[in-house]
Amino acid sequence: MNQSIEILIFLGIISFLVGLLGGFVGLALGTIRLPIMLLIGINPKIAAGTNILVSSLSSFLGSLQHLKNKRVDIRVVLILGIPACIGAFFGGFLSSVAPENLLLIFAGLLVAWQGYEFIELGRKKSGNTMSDIFGSHLENSNGQFTSTRITLESLAGLSIGLLGGSVGLILGSIRLPAIIYILQIDPRKAAGSNLFIGFFIGIMGWIGHAYLKQVNYSLLLTMGLTGMVGSYIGAMFTGKVSLNKFVLILGIVLFIVGILLLIRPFTGD
Repeated sequence: MNQSIEILIFLGIISFLVGLLGGFVGLALGTIRLPIMLLIGINPKIAAGTNILVSSLSSFLGSLQHLKNKRVDIRVVLILGIPACIGAFFGGFLSSVAPENLLLIFAGLLVAWQGYEFIELGRKKSGNTMSDIFGSHLENSNGQFTSTRITLESLAGLSIGLLGGSVGLILGSIRLPAIIYILQIDPRKAAGSNLFIGFFIGIMGWIGHAYLKQVNYSLLLTMGLTGMVGSYIGAMFTGKVSLNKFVLILGIVLFIVGILLLIRPFTGD
């Protein structure tokens, strides 16, 4: 289906702005783009299939900036990323039968709760170290990669990937807190690693949607390009704010994403 020039320009601008914020906090933020696509009348299945690859492309260019600044931990990418990609691949094929509304409400509650926690941490805690904010020594932490933590992280990645692939979202908003809390790693490294993982998850989830012909390629080209540019620029600023402000902004974004997930079942088709 073809889109008017006005819609393409509008969604291109939206994708750039979402990419700008997403690159900064280490999230693809397809959850913000998707409701906008639905509100202007794009078929929900087409919107989901297109959105997940836009998220992937945005994640790719933003993660290059994080790689440049050494905020991507390859161990996190492998431990969480591989199971998440497997889950997203199968989730994409299950998109036509998944209980989407129930899954979105569950995901929304989880993300909104986590966002609220981060807002409280960033608002109440003074100081600029991770120990000030999280109550544990995460400043420049390389993480704790015990067998138990690795197993938990891998299971989390598989579950989140399956959920995201089925509903057309990368769901980095759920993965990111899991990386921080389970692996006890510096949140800025978690943000960079999470965005890098998002690229591969988006590709795997998109395959199923493409097979089912649930992708609009004119939207994909427009939103993908502008989202990539925005994400790359946003990632430049991740290390340039105090850590408590970063966590506060991250919490606000997560809370908004959670609310959007919660209301989507009541605003879709």
